[in-house]
Amino acid sequence: MSDVVKLAQALIQRASVTPDDAGCQQLMNTRLAKIGFNIEEHFFVDTLNTWARRGDSGPHFCFAGHTDVVPVGEESAWQYPPFSAEVVDGVLHGRGAADMKGSLAAMVVATERFVAKNPNHPGSISFLITSDEEGPFVNGTTRVVDLLEARNEKIDMCLVGEPSSRHKLGDVVKNGRRGSLTGHLKVKGKQGHVAYPHLAQNPIHLAAPALAELSQATWDQGNAFFPATSFQISNINGGTGAGNVIPGELSVQFNFRFSTEVTVEELQHHVIAILDKYNLDYQLNWIVNGLPFLTEPGPLLDVTLEAIKEVTGIDSNPETTGGTSDGRFIAQTGCKVIELGPINATIHQVNECVSCDDLDQLALIYEKILEKLFV
Repeated sequence: MSDVVKLAQALIQRASVTPDDAGCQQLMNTRLAKIGFNIEEHFFVDTLNTWARRGDSGPHFCFAGHTDVVPVGEESAWQYPPFSAEVVDGVLHGRGAADMKGSLAAMVVATERFVAKNPNHPGSISFLITSDEEGPFVNGTTRVVDLLEARNEKIDMCLVGEPSSRHKLGDVVKNGRRGSLTGHLKVKGKQGHVAYPHLAQNPIHLAAPALAELSQATWDQGNAFFPATSFQISNINGGTGAGNVIPGELSVQFNFRFSTEVTVEELQHHVIAILDKYNLDYQLNWIVNGLPFLTEPGPLLDVTLEAIKEVTGIDSNPETTGGTSDGRFIAQTGCKVIELGPINATIHQVNECVSCDDLDQLALIYEKILEKLFV
């Protein structure tokens, strides 16, 4: 069994359900310290974070990831105990195998190998690891980024180990992510009896034309890297539960996944203009979950695609699809960010698993990236 798989097993066997780190970072930090990394541990509220750096000059390349995992769900539904890290027929089973303890193991082993071959490498290599990515993500990467910004410590390039691959290892590299903007809308009406609608104001009826227009609006056309911005209503609620009562209020939650073609302010103004058009009495609160970011073709993306090709023989496809990741916090500092990790077919599912061969190849890809950047 390879060093990569053994380390991945050891990490999976630590039941680090968010935001509990369960000793994962200590295991990684011990190994990184042995090869010359300066280790900083930062605990914010309920979250353990690690900032580990080797070198003090540029260029500065960072591996980023998370040790926390989502809950296992119904444990009896798992073929193998979710924290046993069983290897069967070349497949490593367990919660976090793909998302993303396999990537963390590959990062550490790749760095160990690189440093052994290049002990006096130029520039800096760092690790930014959190236990708050699967949870509220308020005491994790974003807090460490704030700390680094406050002391003017800049990262030039970052690779996040999120499971980006779709069918084969390395077939997809995320070179950006869409922004996420959530709106919480409350439309006010007047409660009354359904038999006397003239004495009431039904907020569902009042809001329906506006919601229809919002759902059909074109927000932008996207660009070469991003699809067009999407609008989706995710939750809607109105009524008292009684069939003979017109509700007095309607609650609607909606979300934008938006490209670099539009700003948060532009989306907000457009929504407000539509709501005002229908003379609604409403309250609207916004949550910016993340801004879009894009790493265009250049040194980081180019060497990553080259490394994937050399190890796997396939031509990778850069994409910006999917949800958000902690990369959004790092990218806002001006850092170039990509995401590359295992196949994502089983993440957050019962019986999460990853190919051991894929983890070994992933470590080789990470090592080649370091070689291309620093040697």
